[in-house]
Amino acid sequence: MIKVGFIGAGANTKSAHLPKLIEQNDVKAIGVANRTLDSSKKVANEFNMEKVYDSWVDLLEDDQIDAVCIGTWPNMHAPLTLMALEAEKHVLCEARMAMNYSQAVSMLECSQTYPDLVVQIVPAPHTLPYDNTIKKWVQEKMGDLILLDVKATTGDFIDIKKPLHWRENRDLSGNNVMHMGIFYEAAMRWLGTASSVSAHSNIVVKKRFDDNTKTQKEITIPDHLEAIGSMAIGGSFHMTHSTVLGAAPKIDIWIYGTQGTMHIYESSDVDTPQAYNSVKLKIEIQASGSNKWEVLLPKPADVGGWRVEEEFISAIKGNEQITHTSFTDGVKYMEFADALKMSWESKSTIHLPFTNV
Repeated sequence: MIKVGFIGAGANTKSAHLPKLIEQNDVKAIGVANRTLDSSKKVANEFNMEKVYDSWVDLLEDDQIDAVCIGTWPNMHAPLTLMALEAEKHVLCEARMAMNYSQAVSMLECSQTYPDLVVQIVPAPHTLPYDNTIKKWVQEKMGDLILLDVKATTGDFIDIKKPLHWRENRDLSGNNVMHMGIFYEAAMRWLGTASSVSAHSNIVVKKRFDDNTKTQKEITIPDHLEAIGSMAIGGSFHMTHSTVLGAAPKIDIWIYGTQGTMHIYESSDVDTPQAYNSVKLKIEIQASGSNKWEVLLPKPADVGGWRVEEEFISAIKGNEQITHTSFTDGVKYMEFADALKMSWESKSTIHLPFTNV
C-alpha cells in the first residue's frame, strides 16, 4: 500500500490529485497539511483521511507516509520538495516547478541523489489531447521550422477592481509570467527548446488590492509580454502572452514549416475527447503546393489524456518512467522564464541553455 500525504489542498488538489490518486490500486490518502488547521480538517473529512497535521513539517516527518503531493503556490515548491526527498518520500509537485531557475536546479540535483524516489511535476494540461498529433505532423509533414507563433491571452479588458491573483504576486509566483510556462512546455513537446530569447514586457495595471494583507500591492510581474528568439532545431519563435488585450483570441498558434503550415486555435466545434483542464482546440493544416486548408483530427490512438496520478503511482511501482512532466523538463521551462526576465531587464538577447542540465 502506497500511503500519500498532501501539503496544500487547493482547487487542483481537490478536483484532480486527491480523487485520482485515491482511485489508483494500492493507494491510500493518509493526511493533509493545508494553510490552516480548520481547512485541513475540512479536506480530511471530505476525503476520509485519518490524519490532520499542524504543519507540513509534521507531515514530512511522519514515517507512515511514502509519497507527498505538493499543492501549494510556487514559493514553497523547492523547500518542500527538498525536505520531502531528504525524508525519502516520492514527490508529485504542482506546476509551476519553482520560483526561478536556481530553485528548479536545486530540486533536480537533489532528486538525482535519491534515484530510487519518483519525482514529477504536474504537466501543462491545455494541449494534452492534441500533443501526439501535433508532434507527428511536425516530424512527418512540416519540413524545417520557419516560425512558431504563439498568442495566449485571457481575452479580457482591463478590470482594475479585480483583486491581486497569486500569479501576479512575485512573492508567491517568482519569475513565472501569466500562463507563459504552460505554452512553452507544450511547445517543447512539439519542437524542443529555444536557443535564444529577446523579450519586451509591460505592466499595464500597476497595483491591485491584496485580499491577504488588505493593502494595495505594487505589481512587478508583466501583464503583457512579447518575446522573439531562435529555436534549437532552427527557425524562430514569437510569443505573445497577455491578460490585458480585450477581445483578443485566447489561444492562437501557428507553426510555419518549409513543407506545410499548422494553425491551432480554440474552438467549440471539436469532438476530440478532452482531458482534465484541457482546452477544445481545432487544428488546421495546409501543405506546400496546396491552396486548401484541411482539418486535422487526432486519431483515437493518438489522443492524449490526463494520466498524472496514474503515471506517478505506476512509476513508484516500477512500471514506467515519468514523462509528464520530468524535473529535467521543468528546469528547462524555468530556465526560459528566467531568460525572459533577464532579457526585458537588460534589453538584450539571452542565449540558452545556461548550463547543460
